[in-house]
Amino acid sequence: MEQGRAHQQVRPPYTSTASAAARSAAAPDRVPGQARAHRARDEQQPGVQSPGEQPRGERARGEHTHCESPVPRVVVQRHSVRGQILDALRAALVDGELLPGQVYSAPVLGARFGVSATPVREAMQQLAIEGAVEVVPNRGFRVAERGPHELAELAEVRALIEVPVMLRLARTVDQASWTALRPLADATVAAAAVGDRASYAESDRAFHRAVLALSGNQQLVMVADDLHRRSQWPLGHNPATRRADLLADAVEHTALLDALIAEDLPVVQSLVREHFTGADR
Repeated sequence: MEQGRAHQQVRPPYTSTASAAARSAAAPDRVPGQARAHRARDEQQPGVQSPGEQPRGERARGEHTHCESPVPRVVVQRHSVRGQILDALRAALVDGELLPGQVYSAPVLGARFGVSATPVREAMQQLAIEGAVEVVPNRGFRVAERGPHELAELAEVRALIEVPVMLRLARTVDQASWTALRPLADATVAAAAVGDRASYAESDRAFHRAVLALSGNQQLVMVADDLHRRSQWPLGHNPATRRADLLADAVEHTALLDALIAEDLPVVQSLVREHFTGADR
């Protein structure tokens, strides 16, 4: 180490690149050998570092040496919990377990789900963005009370987006692609038959997403799915959707697929428009 320090002290503080290159050319055998020796000595002595090297322990985040293993990110698990709570709260809203107009606190809901208040609060903030709940300072979150007018507005916007796309797809998509969607349509019928509103809401959106995905426009799919989810929140005066309404909606899915496979465009057009006209019921 003393030899290394002496070597650093005699080097001029500002040495030009040309001079360094000249010295390297003048002593081709000695300089590479010394460099290798210095590197070997640094590897054997962990406390030693080369001039200009970033100190060990102060490396930028995300950098790893060959002997280091990436550190697991705990935040992934937290996001997973938040996502599960968000799904559970959405199901509770659709099922009518969380009543419109009622205020619910994050700690109480957290105790119900067996988690802390933090992921519940984060999930509720997302629901507030979607319009399902309203923030009540120092109390919690109030489930939004919606009327038929708001539901009709959502149905109108959905129709403006989805109907033209579905009619265009009816003219361009092959029968095999439509047939592949049969299991999704059947899933909506199965959920409606047992009156499982939460499962029906999810399978209903899955069917519509699959249809719109045939357009190849992912932005369209995301926007339409967000509107669809918001249209599924219960009304203030009728928090529980009747099983008969679910069955009527589900049967329209199967009828629409039958018409698309048969390439019966007039029936397709009629069913698509009727499906969104009845979406505000």
